[in-house]
Amino acid sequence: MQLLFSILVASSLASAHFILQYPRSLGFDDDTEGTAPCGGFDFSFNSSDDSVPVDGFPVSMLSTHPAADWLFRATLDRQEPFNWTNLLPVVSETGLGQFCLPDLKAPSDFTGKTGILQVMQHGPDGILYQCAPVNFVAGVNNTVSSSCQNVTGLTAVLTNQNNFTISASSSSSMSMASSTSSPSSSATGGGAAASASSSGLAAATNAPKAVQNLLAAMGLAVPLVL
Repeated sequence: MQLLFSILVASSLASAHFILQYPRSLGFDDDTEGTAPCGGFDFSFNSSDDSVPVDGFPVSMLSTHPAADWLFRATLDRQEPFNWTNLLPVVSETGLGQFCLPDLKAPSDFTGKTGILQVMQHGPDGILYQCAPVNFVAGVNNTVSSSCQNVTGLTAVLTNQNNFTISASSSSSMSMASSTSSPSSSATGGGAAASASSSGLAAATNAPKAVQNLLAAMGLAVPLVL
């Protein structure tokens, strides 16, 4: 199944909007990626679904848009209205190619349950959707693989917006632009794996301190402007 998905990804990349690489997607169809909630695919679960620790796990995408806004949500529900939980405020990102956040967190009461991670991208052609069925487990992912990379020159802004009804390019935002002052503070590093030294941080909220901690955990520059 993974090999088939990889072949599909390779053959579709030229026209793709974005591809959810990890956790593994329910599926990808460029023609239906604009269909909520999961890009035209129904919820389904099996024993090979990825296990993600609620206290910290990576999410990796490949985007063919030079700039986009992103929203990361999760749910334990299997039917509408799904009761989605935002894992971060809207993230505004610039940089075509690999984009990975190494330390998303889920509610602690998700532990031991199966659920859906939803990734939404708001780009030039509207809002696009992909989902991953996951097993939420206790703990934190202390080892982020080399597949969690950010394209050289990528910048991102963690905004105060919790959805796409208001532009994510808010003046009340926090820069996540990569720093060249030291390797540990770079978001790009020429494709080097992102830092994941993140245990013990609070779940992401709109609170400035929580946002600041989250960015610091990602090894990114943290100029606080909230």
